[in-house]
Amino acid sequence: MDMKNIVTVKGLLVVTIALAAISCKNSSSNSSKATGWEINSKEGGFQYNTQYKEQETAPGLVFIEGGTYTKGQVQDDVMHDWNNTPTQQHVQSFYMDETEVTNIMYLEYLDYIKRIFPPSEDGFRAIYNGALPDTLVWRNRLGFNEVMTDNYLRHPAYAEYPVVGVSWIQATEFAKWRTDRVNEHNLAEAGYLDKKALRTEITASSNFSTDAYINAPEQTFAGNEEIKKTGKKGAVRTDADGNETNIYATRETGILSPAYRLPTETEWEYAALGMSELREYNTYRGRKKYPWDGQYTRSEKRRSLGDQMANFKQGKGDYGGIAGWSDDNADITARVKSYRPNDFGLYDMAGNVAEWVADVYRPIVDDDFNDFNYYRGNVYTKNAINEDGTVKIVTTDDIVYDTLSNGRVVARNLPGDILQVPIDENETYLRSNFSSSDNRDFRDGDKRSSRYYAESFNDDGSEEEQTEKMYHSPKNTITTDSSGNIIREYDKSNNKTSMISDEVRVYKGGSWKDREYWLDPAQRRYFPQDMATDYIGFRCAMSRVGSKTKSSAKMRH
Repeated sequence: MDMKNIVTVKGLLVVTIALAAISCKNSSSNSSKATGWEINSKEGGFQYNTQYKEQETAPGLVFIEGGTYTKGQVQDDVMHDWNNTPTQQHVQSFYMDETEVTNIMYLEYLDYIKRIFPPSEDGFRAIYNGALPDTLVWRNRLGFNEVMTDNYLRHPAYAEYPVVGVSWIQATEFAKWRTDRVNEHNLAEAGYLDKKALRTEITASSNFSTDAYINAPEQTFAGNEEIKKTGKKGAVRTDADGNETNIYATRETGILSPAYRLPTETEWEYAALGMSELREYNTYRGRKKYPWDGQYTRSEKRRSLGDQMANFKQGKGDYGGIAGWSDDNADITARVKSYRPNDFGLYDMAGNVAEWVADVYRPIVDDDFNDFNYYRGNVYTKNAINEDGTVKIVTTDDIVYDTLSNGRVVARNLPGDILQVPIDENETYLRSNFSSSDNRDFRDGDKRSSRYYAESFNDDGSEEEQTEKMYHSPKNTITTDSSGNIIREYDKSNNKTSMISDEVRVYKGGSWKDREYWLDPAQRRYFPQDMATDYIGFRCAMSRVGSKTKSSAKMRH
């Protein structure tokens, strides 16, 4: 080989190596595939968590891989409710509490509210009182239940029992509080907040809100820099001159967890069925009767043969069976995890307490309109904006209280939250997927669905423009006089046709007070969202972001 060819080969090798180096550089996870510029550079470039793998399972939750299933009942409808006709639905992956929310979990919530919003102060008394469960739900005019009225919520003997006496509204407020506390913890662990200051410096005016932190981080904690002072090296980035940059965690960091919330009815029923390990045709098509496999409430396995699989009322005057071997070890509620979990690892999805879900109740599931993540109850809002373009943060002077139908007063918002207002035509103009803020009665009682069933007439026989809605429920009113006394006015009209309204919510699953029939996950009932009972509790859920499965390797392949 002559020198000229050798030089040519060397030149080709140099070019090849250079191109390979450029290719490797461009394929780096920190190199933009759009522009080629380096992401997360010290020079202050675009900041993004390129090392994110997948969503971590938040405290108390288990992963539920989504899929399709037959929602509704295929067994005999002995109650003749006709409100759970089978429909095929698909559910995205999500997370759900392993157990119902327990008394000790709820007491932690009450302790926080009491410390941050002391009920001894007139301006905060309604906040704490509005969060308290109704312990009087245990009373029965012909029963001796005062021991539960006095002890069930607070006594250590009931610490791991499911909380009851909680309304749907209170359950949703607990979920919001839980979201904020978990994200506070996440930020502290990552070094964006001072953990010690979080325990000592928080007051009503500096109450933390996840949404406020995302949208206006400099306004959170009422500007208290002691709390926002980082204590973990590397959490705060610095530029080339050593100045701090990116001192707040954004969604792009992946640190902030999605919100805890009540599960939708579709999610709850899918999770209760626990079909992850079952692939029989009849199970897939909706033939599964209980959260466990089989057609009976007692175990059919040799090791546990005859053991009850859930806590429920076995017959008239029989809340647990004969004392001894055949007893189900509970008369009222039972300690969580007293019975075996279903295939998703969820405990007490049948029996113990029934559970609130997010949905507004309607007897018909409109699968013709939607069969993906079905949910009735969407009320879309947006952040209120100040004149200077910043979001409006609620202060202690901005708290709004609502008086519920039962006369109880609850706070609509808390200091630190972003004030929410209904969406308007700025968000709905020329949209095809939604056209209003409140969608609770969409295609079921609104004018566009032509579900008005009767026209009203004046006394002289002339027709009125207003018509009666399909769900014509009583409208009791609560007002206050000039002295602040509550005036209750009952709707005594005789033309009401239903108890169904936009303020009643679905609850699922049987309870310690229900017969076997209600253990079927397909069963659905409803109850006013601002009232509570001794047999309805709740558990939280959380949406999954990213891949459908938990295995990132499976996702890549």
